[in-house]
Amino acid sequence: MATSTPPKGLPRGVLDVITPTNTRPVVNRRGSTVWYVETEGGPYAVKIGYPSHTHAHTALAPSREAHVLRALGAGPIYDGEWAEGTWSVQPWHSGPSLYERWAVHRTPGNRTAPGRRDALASATALADLHRSGWVHGDVQPAHLIMGRAGATLIDLGLARGGPVPARWDFPYKGCLVHYEAPEIARSVLAHGTAEPTHASDVYALGASLMISATGWRHVAYADEASREDQRQAIVDKPHRPVMIAGELGGLVDAMLSYRPSDRPTAHEVCAALMLAT
Repeated sequence: MATSTPPKGLPRGVLDVITPTNTRPVVNRRGSTVWYVETEGGPYAVKIGYPSHTHAHTALAPSREAHVLRALGAGPIYDGEWAEGTWSVQPWHSGPSLYERWAVHRTPGNRTAPGRRDALASATALADLHRSGWVHGDVQPAHLIMGRAGATLIDLGLARGGPVPARWDFPYKGCLVHYEAPEIARSVLAHGTAEPTHASDVYALGASLMISATGWRHVAYADEASREDQRQAIVDKPHRPVMIAGELGGLVDAMLSYRPSDRPTAHEVCAALMLAT
């Protein structure tokens, strides 16, 4: 959610590890500011976390994500603390998001089918993460960056799969509800927390493909509904019909199966998309 609060400036520790030649804020929402920072060595994303009114863990998320990225072998990655929370520095991934890439398909009267190549690139990024032993926990169109060499999954601050230092760790309390699987929504409603899985990631990818191609959320609920009511709708209602033509539509429908065991794995999604191309 965007905020009217001015973006947080770059902490001193960031300037100790990179030397900006140009900067601009790209995200400013509750508990998080993200800067695009140009340097002579290339562009970086600088994430600055601080407590929000509803979530104290947003202050820890940049350093938590930095730990996950290092565990996955990404680099160069830097992180540290500042007066209100933590910050991280990571390479910038250039390209439109999946939602931006498929904007043409949401244009009224458009009859072109979404590209299976983009869907395959997105599924491959998820399958690679799962193969490494990690679960993303926050798959959404904005976190799928469509680059020249394929798709990159960003924002791994909620990822699970390996040990995280206790000082940076926090319970998983769900993700953006538009992409939450029924079992995640049910657990958050009942217990306040949940355990993301490969299957819930696949559901989130299916919901991401659906909304990017059609503009429709996977389950119908009022825009002004509370988060609790949104989650209850996901638990209680079937998902909307998948209005995507061809094999991709059938595959997304399977990814949105209510029961986790009925969903294909990310690897199986990739295999089906490769056969369809």
